[in-house]
Amino acid sequence: MTPLLYLLGVLIFVLAILVSIGLHELGHMIPAKAFGGKVTQYFVGFGPTVWSKQVGETEYGIKAIPLGGYVKIIGMLPPAAEELVEEVEYDADGNRVQRIRKSNTGLFTQLISDARAAEWELVKPEDNDRLFYKMPWWKKVIVMAGGPTVNLLIAFVLFWIVFATYGQRHAEVEPGPPVIDTVSQCVIAYSEDNGTRECTDADPVAPAAEAGLRPGDRIVAFNGVTVTGWDQLRELIRVNSDGEAAITYERDGKTYTGTTNTTVEARPTSETDETLTEVGFLGVAPVMREVSETGGPLFTLDAMGTMTVDTVKALGQLPVKVYGVGKAIVGVEERAKDSPVSIVGGGRFAGEQTSSDVLDVQEKTVFLLSLIAGFNLFIGLFNFLPLLPLDGGHIASALWEALRRGFARLRRRPDPGYVDAAKLLPVAYVVAGAMLIMGVVLIVGDIVVPLSVTS
Repeated sequence: MTPLLYLLGVLIFVLAILVSIGLHELGHMIPAKAFGGKVTQYFVGFGPTVWSKQVGETEYGIKAIPLGGYVKIIGMLPPAAEELVEEVEYDADGNRVQRIRKSNTGLFTQLISDARAAEWELVKPEDNDRLFYKMPWWKKVIVMAGGPTVNLLIAFVLFWIVFATYGQRHAEVEPGPPVIDTVSQCVIAYSEDNGTRECTDADPVAPAAEAGLRPGDRIVAFNGVTVTGWDQLRELIRVNSDGEAAITYERDGKTYTGTTNTTVEARPTSETDETLTEVGFLGVAPVMREVSETGGPLFTLDAMGTMTVDTVKALGQLPVKVYGVGKAIVGVEERAKDSPVSIVGGGRFAGEQTSSDVLDVQEKTVFLLSLIAGFNLFIGLFNFLPLLPLDGGHIASALWEALRRGFARLRRRPDPGYVDAAKLLPVAYVVAGAMLIMGVVLIVGDIVVPLSVTS
């Protein structure tokens, strides 16, 4: 592992993520300005400002902590209903100097009031028709969906490049009668560590081992039925109700027959269905070969559809997975290999693979592109979650506004007005706090109990 190549991999990954964040924010800013909205700030990162430049009415800059970004669009929060008719005073330069509003009591009420006040400090008289909350609902949806959509487009382009040139690699069983790759030496209940623990003296001998099967043997018949493929053999074993089995196999050009009893065990129903079903069990795994499928846009969309389903499932399990990382940090349990990682973990993966002595340049490039694409896919889907302060929360508010205004028109009722996103700020604070905690846990986990691509 070359330190210089490791550092190069980390830098490429981090810079790619920062560029993705910048493009995400452009996805918000460009349509907001196109629709007449006023954008006063465009920043990549959080915390202290490292560099900024004023261009027109927008300040562009970079902040010290590269864990996100933001654009400031004026008028995200509407004034409270009772404030719509209250007096606002401005000085000679057009700056707001006073706003008369009722006093508020209660923690959340005060937080909402303070958020409104901070929002309206930036509003000038000439901005009245440029406020975000006054935009038609469909414009709000386009503005807020623009950011995560850019991430999905980045993922699509990068995956397309990979699939069109290198292809999507996966393993499949070699055609013809299956050649044995591994033979189980004992029978372990699948519920016990998914059947992956080491054998003990108390475990019964596996049927395949009892029949004398070895790696490299080619199975040609099962109970007198000629075997033409792995799927056929697998089904013959699973439905072997009486258990008695005569297995014909070839070894070193000679044909042998071994007898055994296919033990009935609880095993997953299929490769895609983890429901345990009692079926016959032999204890062999076939030799696999790596194949590559290449394709264009439609192939990429199909592959990303599968990835999207898997990512959505992972998002549903995210709090539990992060909790598992937390337990690994304090030493309660080992960190799961499928646990989520932060940008720190992603950088580690990039460094490991870039500095690998096993991979060639093409494989390293494909890994980096796939890693960056995967992070963008996750970021895009995560931001579409219908929770404030995520983009999906603002999209949900705009859609709700369209729905209730549409119902009001159909029922000839008065216009209910704009949706007041400020009332959901307590939820936004809770969600933001949870996101912050999960982010910190993952970063600490990637430092204290890091995952490795090869682990």
